[in-house]
Amino acid sequence: IPLNLLQEKDGIVSSGMFSGDDKIVDHPMGLNLEDLNGFLFGEDKEASNDGGDVSVESVDCGASGTAMVLNDGRCFVMGTNKNGELGIESKSSIKPIHLPLSDPIAKASLGPNFSALLTTTGDLYTFGYGGSRINGMGCLGQGNMDPHPTPTLVSSLVDDGCYAADVHCGEYSMTVLTAEGEVLTCGAGSYGRLGNLETVDQLYLEPVELMGAEDVTQIAGGFAFSLALNSVGIVHAWGRNNEGQLGTGMGLSADMYAMESLPRPLEGDLLGRKVVRIAAGHTNAAAVTEDGHLYTWGMNYTHEPKLETTLLHAKIVDVACGKNYTLAVDEEGRLYSMGKGKSGVLGLASTKVSAFPVLVEGIPMDEKVVSMSCGWDHVACVTESK
Repeated sequence: IPLNLLQEKDGIVSSGMFSGDDKIVDHPMGLNLEDLNGFLFGEDKEASNDGGDVSVESVDCGASGTAMVLNDGRCFVMGTNKNGELGIESKSSIKPIHLPLSDPIAKASLGPNFSALLTTTGDLYTFGYGGSRINGMGCLGQGNMDPHPTPTLVSSLVDDGCYAADVHCGEYSMTVLTAEGEVLTCGAGSYGRLGNLETVDQLYLEPVELMGAEDVTQIAGGFAFSLALNSVGIVHAWGRNNEGQLGTGMGLSADMYAMESLPRPLEGDLLGRKVVRIAAGHTNAAAVTEDGHLYTWGMNYTHEPKLETTLLHAKIVDVACGKNYTLAVDEEGRLYSMGKGKSGVLGLASTKVSAFPVLVEGIPMDEKVVSMSCGWDHVACVTESK
């Protein structure tokens, strides 16, 4: 998020908050959105929806960009656009740029090379890098490996009468959850990331066959792996497992070629426990159980789900993962962070590592976190007054 859009709460500035690097914000700072129309459109009043009341519905942080979805269904993006992952003409933008679509947008998923937009009507649009014979083909689900500089409808889903409910964009593959609870994948088949045993690339979205009997309610994905949660609270994982990110165990040491080419249920400490939330980052993942406990794995720290015992005093209700870090929110709206804080993502006024969850004290006491998104090197949270 551009620094010129940030402001200190109550004008309080503490020394050392930027860790000696003015390009790193290592503590929560509020976006100046008192005049959201002015922030988004500047002097272009005609584009500001007639000056009506607008608010941020959700934020998605990608590898190096940010997408904001408004309550009226419009989507704005900013950041770097090296591979067309923002769907704009320029290679980067420090100002929000509107992505015009005919239908209101419900969600954005920004990947490192390509991205996707999900509309309120269940249509899916993809854009950016289309793949190659070396990296893998078909990540956009358009039936080829051509790049698409602007959002393009995935017509195969329309032809099949299929409605998308969620989407995740990985490195060179895409995972989609349908309104019927079916999981679809496309793109590069290497490292088992499509979940169908074969390592052959898929140009179109195809069902993950072993998940066909499961009523999947949530999906999550990292750089080259995916998670799926079914209605009875069991997590399945597939894809690359070089740092234990699948949570299926790896013995005593990590294997750079480790993978699961078919969905495998997570056991270990999660066995017999109902999971209600899942999250995945670059090479790490997390889950929240119905009793409010947080479990984490990956990053070569642990290869199976591990209970974060320092949070047993709080009931965790949501979790998000970025590039080697995790954020969690409790039922009171308090935010906790753990992992590698090199880029300031932990929000602890430090760039050091935290091996266990720590309360993020920079969020005002009269506000509670209602949603959050973790990118590779930046974080966004939406709060509301208590």
